[in-house]
Amino acid sequence: MFSPVSILVVTALSSILSILVLISLLSHEIAGVRRWLLANVIAIASLMLFAIQGVAPAWLGIVAANQLLAATILLIYEGCNDFFDVRMDGAQRWTGWLMWLGVMAGIAYFTYVEPDAHARVVIVSAFHAACDLAIAGRVLIARPKERPRYNYLFVAGAAALGALGHTIRGAIYVVKPPAEAALLQPGPMQITFLALGILVLPSLCIGLVMMAHDRLAQRLERLARFDDLTGALSRKALLAAASERLARAQQGERDGMREYVAVVDVDHFKSVNDRYGHAAGDDVLRHFASIVRARIREGDAFGRIGGEEFCLFCTAGQVGDVTALVERLRRTVEATPCAVPGGVLHYTFSAGIAAWDGREPLAALMARADGLLYAAKIAGRNRVKAPTAEALA
Repeated sequence: MFSPVSILVVTALSSILSILVLISLLSHEIAGVRRWLLANVIAIASLMLFAIQGVAPAWLGIVAANQLLAATILLIYEGCNDFFDVRMDGAQRWTGWLMWLGVMAGIAYFTYVEPDAHARVVIVSAFHAACDLAIAGRVLIARPKERPRYNYLFVAGAAALGALGHTIRGAIYVVKPPAEAALLQPGPMQITFLALGILVLPSLCIGLVMMAHDRLAQRLERLARFDDLTGALSRKALLAAASERLARAQQGERDGMREYVAVVDVDHFKSVNDRYGHAAGDDVLRHFASIVRARIREGDAFGRIGGEEFCLFCTAGQVGDVTALVERLRRTVEATPCAVPGGVLHYTFSAGIAAWDGREPLAALMARADGLLYAAKIAGRNRVKAPTAEALA
């Protein structure tokens, strides 16, 4: 059978491994990781103090050891709040630490004033059970619904297991305390709950690392799908979405409707960069994309295909609907100046609209829209060129 000290050593080693992994994640600036890292450092210190409990003074082997372990679980909970960007007001932020101080007062009282190891166990178990439940609840409530569930359910499950274990342990010490009271005193009860600890804390830390890696994966997926500067779809993602739209339309899923593409180009963009600098040019692109994204319809696909050129894919019953939409965008952009370093900049855009004929490749469709965009620029810019309804009949 494992001895209590060997279980504490194995748990400390697992925390060391967690620390090494979490350190590798620091450069990615994932919210919560720093608190989780600190929690594992404190956990190691706590476990070392528990291991010398028989020879260390009570304030060190009992009070400090328990308080450090309580701080560990509280920091993990706070790290989860950071990770999910949960904003806490002043009272909420300090509630956990006030409870932590209450635990310290209780442990000190039942160590020095009225020595009672069983009461200490009940106090500590109640605190850990509450924190574990809070972690499980936070993860289940705040987890991103669009992400794979396994990582988050793993953390919630580990925390729920810890809460269950501490609840049972506290209840046992209230109803019928076991003969062994000291943590390192060999006995079935102590070994069982130490074994539970060796399972829960490392599992919880592994789950936190899994959540952090899922956040990294989410960032990479976003970089692949969205343009980092403007938030519009990336060229690759836009063309993939457009191909899917044409495939659905070809299968007759949108009877009476037609696919349209508008190729849009910010007018005189080179002069913006030359006069105000590339930072101002970036501001203009972000400003333009934010206006368009806020005003297009839910089913439309808008993306950046390169430089100052964008594409908008729409489904509509007639070309006039698409032309009216792009015209509204043009007037809004013209009337909404962009703040840039050194002043306020008014700018416009030109656009060409083409309707899919139901057979041509995507590249040919976009080339026709691009030709109409060129015609809009030749005609003086700040205008939208589209085929007539008669030409599409």
